[in-house]
Amino acid sequence: MSKTAVSASAGHASTQPSHSQVPGAAVGFRARRRRPGMYALAIALIAAGGGGGVLAFQATGERTQVLAVARDVEAGDVIKDSDLIEAAVQLDPALKPVLASEREDVIGKRAAVALTPGALLTKGQVTDHTLLKPGQRLVGIGLKPSQMPASRLSPGDKVLVVSTPADGQSVTGKDGEDTGPRQIAARIVRVGERQQNIGEQVVDVVVPSEFGPVLAAQAATGNVAIVLDGPGGS
Repeated sequence: MSKTAVSASAGHASTQPSHSQVPGAAVGFRARRRRPGMYALAIALIAAGGGGGVLAFQATGERTQVLAVARDVEAGDVIKDSDLIEAAVQLDPALKPVLASEREDVIGKRAAVALTPGALLTKGQVTDHTLLKPGQRLVGIGLKPSQMPASRLSPGDKVLVVSTPADGQSVTGKDGEDTGPRQIAARIVRVGERQQNIGEQVVDVVVPSEFGPVLAAQAATGNVAIVLDGPGGS
């Protein structure tokens, strides 16, 4: 090899800068050395954030054992132990559910309204009162769709039970005058399921004692109709 070639090769090799001579090399090296520390800091921050999320969930996710309805209970029926189940829920200040610890206080009382399976039991749905008060009688009336409003009837509704004389007959008084249909003020306490085979639905109503036998006799003929009373009605 000639001296010229060796000199050129040596000159070429001498022109290669070392790491210490490359601008920014030290900075890049130091940056790479910092990365493990940055990773550790990031992991610590994520862990801290996750821990805060768990604490927030624990604070907002606290649940309370309350009573719920296990099966249908008609208004006025006595509530049995088998009618109730326990559920864990977050309490809402707007609700007043019956706590699971109050189960024994509820059993043996009556449903103030119809209870639906899956619904929470609230204090306003339970009562100590019986269906009947002194001086009242309970009468069941079988009704077809044409004998009551299409609007759903519910326990507690105030209604008028109106006699509907057979075709060609009229309601007359002692003097033979047409007195119009007889009507009796009543309160609904239960609405039965419609019987598909006959299309009839039994509605239980409470009336004053003196009208009980009269209404029962009239209801047996099928010549009655229910009229829904408005607010402040009889």
